[in-house]
Amino acid sequence: MDLERSESEETVHIFTQLGEHLIDSILHGESFDAIKRIVQEGAPLWYQNESEGMSALHAAAYVQNPELVQFLIDEGAIWNSVDNLRCTAADVALSFNNETIYTIIRNAGIRAEMLLALLSSRSETEGPSSLVIRSEDVTAAASTDAFLKSRLKFVKDKNGQEICVVKAGDEEIGVMMGWEQDIMRETVERLCGDHPSSENLKVLNIGFGLGMIDSLFQALPTRPVTHYIVEPHPDVLQHMKELGWYQKPGVRIIESKWQDSIQELLEVGGFDVVYTDTFSEDYNALRGFFEHLPDLVAGPESRFSFFNGLGATNVLFYDVYTHVAELHLADVGIDVSWKDVRISDDKNLDRWGKTREYFSLPSYRLPIGRMSKFV
Repeated sequence: MDLERSESEETVHIFTQLGEHLIDSILHGESFDAIKRIVQEGAPLWYQNESEGMSALHAAAYVQNPELVQFLIDEGAIWNSVDNLRCTAADVALSFNNETIYTIIRNAGIRAEMLLALLSSRSETEGPSSLVIRSEDVTAAASTDAFLKSRLKFVKDKNGQEICVVKAGDEEIGVMMGWEQDIMRETVERLCGDHPSSENLKVLNIGFGLGMIDSLFQALPTRPVTHYIVEPHPDVLQHMKELGWYQKPGVRIIESKWQDSIQELLEVGGFDVVYTDTFSEDYNALRGFFEHLPDLVAGPESRFSFFNGLGATNVLFYDVYTHVAELHLADVGIDVSWKDVRISDDKNLDRWGKTREYFSLPSYRLPIGRMSKFV
């Protein structure tokens, strides 16, 4: 037993030395051939030093060497590893305004996530995405089953904005908050403003939340003739009853997860506008919904959008997910246009209250999808 422990400690020591040597060699400007030789001799690309959490890829971004960055990526460097300050190598590149290096790392992330999604789709069991949800996280923030069993609170914060929060561990997490109102208003405008069927809209929304987007649909100059809302959480459903949503003309509320009601929705079909914003579902679930879109929409004039918040606490992660979503929507025949909506003005500085930040970037990328003319 002591011999096994000694051998294990020796292996760790060797990898540590090789990893430190690789990082130091990059930072000290050793030649590309020298760095390549160190990697080929077994220096671990996953290694991060203890003092800063720096990896070889961080170091290559710091010395702004795009050839070296590409080499390390090709050799298996971890594109989304973060240092002790929670910065990726791409964040380092952005700090130098080095678009070339940022793009190399961003594209590596897109390839990795597309491959992960492909492997997941071929597997009998879906694994969580590598960016947002970790398998050991079973709180209401990361588990749909845990979320549906949790208790929600609908309150107003000290600024008077409506918020919906859920308890997860020792913290309260925002499910939906008042600062999203501007995003929702812009979304409805782009979905419905010049829609050819604006006088006779058939709308489907997945996830009620605070009812922001559904209220905006109902406030259109001509309200939808048919308005389906899919919502599984019992506390949200009770809140909807208290607000009178069950009595609104043309509104049909389906009390289940979209996965359990998809056959009913497909039988209804013919939707002019489809929107989805679910809490606690990862990208795999969102992609699964994408695949049903061609059979849910009425035709080429129909429009689709979703709350684009995956990875939205880091510029790189958000950028990767935006591109991955665009590619997967293209796979099912949906072309996407994007609009950047600024959300970082002074009035929003205190928008989080005591809840965890689920969107900390200065701009929201609003997606609008339409069926491709070539499908």
